[in-house]
Amino acid sequence: MTQDPISLVPIGRVRGGRSEVIDDDWGGNRSTIDLDPQTFTPDALAGLGDFSHVEVIFFFDKVPEAKIETGARHPRGRQDWPMVGIFAQRGKNRPNRLGLCTCRVVGVQGLSLQVEGLDAIDGTPVLDIKPVMTGFLPRGEVREPAWAAEIMADYW
Repeated sequence: MTQDPISLVPIGRVRGGRSEVIDDDWGGNRSTIDLDPQTFTPDALAGLGDFSHVEVIFFFDKVPEAKIETGARHPRGRQDWPMVGIFAQRGKNRPNRLGLCTCRVVGVQGLSLQVEGLDAIDGTPVLDIKPVMTGFLPRGEVREPAWAAEIMADYW
């Protein structure tokens, strides 16, 4: 299989909120996504304030390439949780270092989107923003192993 590289340019950056990565208590984290004024006008965010939530795709730029995981590991290094592949968990040490978070829209002003519950730190490059629409939510039952529910107990 040929691996053709993909080049992405951030649409903006996270401003405010946390400056350090901490695994839990992201729920009350308020931050702003500032769009790149060289590329966008406020029209890019028009209508987004009518949505309660957005999905933010971002780049874990602080993860060194040497720390990228391509196999299996214990989530958060906890030996009491099963060894699972990187694609069966949501750790930041992913092959392409992409993060995805659904967060609450607090407000829109100019080129800025204020959000709550974004698990990205100040300065993080944002690659895309999508509104949460019920038509795109999972259809049918959502299931997960017990360790996944346990890992999220204090996350928000």
